[in-house]
Amino acid sequence: MRLTLWTQHNAWIHAGATVVVALAGWYFHIRRAEWAAIIISSAAVWVAESLNTAVEFVADATRKEQDPLIRDAKDVAAGAVLIAAIAAVLVAIIVFAPYVMLVVSKHWPE
Repeated sequence: MRLTLWTQHNAWIHAGATVVVALAGWYFHIRRAEWAAIIISSAAVWVAESLNTAVEFVADATRKEQDPLIRDAKDVAAGAVLIAAIAAVLVAIIVFAPYVMLVVSKHWPE
């Protein structure tokens, strides 16, 4: 995890998102099942990012010159991170939208 955080810019974005979502869960007192969904989707993003980092390290160590197969492998690994991140955002929307709407409706002028 430390190596991923030190070497990957997107890992900082994932870390920030993880902190924001955890704080929102704490603030809204989300239910256990909602916590489970948030934890699983966050873990999926971190696993995908870590595996993507590993693929990039191995690919870069294998060959320095351009190779279409290495480029494609790196693109596929990055795509996996994107899929996990999109799914995590959708989970966050599903979990937090009702809480946010409740707060907004209480403060909305009539």
